[in-house]
Formats: sequence, C-alpha cells, structure tokens
Amino acid sequence: MIPAHSLQNKTVMIPRGKAHAKSFSELVVSNGGVPVEIPLIAFQPVKASEKLLKTLTDLHTYDWIIFTSNVTVETFYSFLKKGEVTLPKIAVIGEKTKEILVDMGEKVDFVPGEYVAEGFIDEFLPHVNHGERVLIPKGNLARDYISSALKEKGAIVDEIIIYETFLPEESRGKLVKMLTEETLDILTFTSPSTIDHFMEIVEEHNLGGKLEHCIVACIGPVSKRKAEQRGLKVHAMPEKYTVEEMLKSIANFMNIGG
Repeated sequence: MIPAHSLQNKTVMIPRGKAHAKSFSELVVSNGGVPVEIPLIAFQPVKASEKLLKTLTDLHTYDWIIFTSNVTVETFYSFLKKGEVTLPKIAVIGEKTKEILVDMGEKVDFVPGEYVAEGFIDEFLPHVNHGERVLIPKGNLARDYISSALKEKGAIVDEIIIYETFLPEESRGKLVKMLTEETLDILTFTSPSTIDHFMEIVEEHNLGGKLEHCIVACIGPVSKRKAEQRGLKVHAMPEKYTVEEMLKSIANFMNIGG
C-alpha cells in the first residue's frame, strides 16, 4: 500500500474515460490526492466487417488468442453472443485483463511477469510452436511489435482491428482551462495515445510553459519514451506497470526528489 496522504492533497489528472477512471480516482483519493478526470482517450468499436465476422466464426482454427488490455477484451466480447464460441488458448498482458476474462468464465493460459509487449514476447515465445495460428484483436493505434516477433518465430498471425481510439471533444476545454489556471499538479499518462492527445492540445494552445510546475508520471517505458519524444520531462515511472505502482512512484519522487 501507498502511505496515506502521500500525494499531499495535490491535484492528479486522470486521463482515462468514465468507464475506466473510477478505480484510478479512488486510489488517488485514498492516498491523499485530489483526482481530476480529464479523459484523453476513448474507444469505439469498429463496424463489423466481413473479415471480422469471418474471424469470429473461425476462432476454433486458432491455437492462441492474445488480449493486450481490458478494452480489447470488452470490445471483443461485444461482437459475440454469450456462450456462442469457445476460445483457443488465451494469453494476456496484465492482471486486470486476466481478472476480466476469469470473471467471464474463461481460463487464461498465459500471463507474463512484465506488463509490456517486449516483456510479454520474451516470456511467451517459448510457448508458441512453428506453424501455430495466433489471433490478436487490437485497436487502430496499437503497435505491431507482438505480431512481428511471433511471425519471426514462424507463427501464423492474424491481427484484426476491433476498436478505434479518439480524443473526446469535451476534454479539450477542460484541459485548456486547468492548464491555463495551473490547477493541475500531477499529470499521469497510461498510454502513448494519452500523451499524443495531451500534447496536441498543449501545442495547439501554446501551453508548454504551463507544465513546468507539474510532476509527470508514466505507467511504463513505452509511454515514457513517447512523453520524452513529445518534449515532456518524466519524473516518475514504476518498475511494475500498474496504476497503483505509478502512484507509489509519484509519492517516492515527491518525498525524495520533489
């Protein structure tokens, strides 16, 4: 647990949408911070194309299916009728993703110790044989690192886009107002897309100078790289890539270096 009041009543930007922000905000409150929900990322399912419908019909022909996030699981199941199909072996990135699947009655066959694509591949490759078929449902902005590594191993990989990522329009005005007034103390980022959308607004309104007093935290190395590429100085990043660990890393920074 994070020590109580470790966030020192600082305002913390929560970049997730309503459906996924609640537990994040509760963690901030329980540890002495003030959550401010400004969704920098939202998701919508794609229209069910012939390719998507055929893939769902052919699920039994795959050896593995890989889910990389909660959103991927939830969106994938929105295209299925309950009990309609039996999934192949399931691999996931992250405990939360596993929990959702287990709650749905599915058996998860592989969870890596490290919750990023690179760590996942290092641990997962020995479980995949040459010629096995792997399905990866994904968002339109997702990287192809996992599929490329699996193809190099000799697996037959199908990627299918099941949702699109976008910036909610209502977040623009709220973010501009709070940055202009300098009322955000801690900026948290949970994916590269949240950083791109944030910086798009910052640059559009010339608000770069308003970030100097902010503590910037990223959930993992991929987001950290993106933040630095976009000109942000990252102060905190956890060793284990979860929201709770990210808040701990912020508290440590504030206690030691902040």
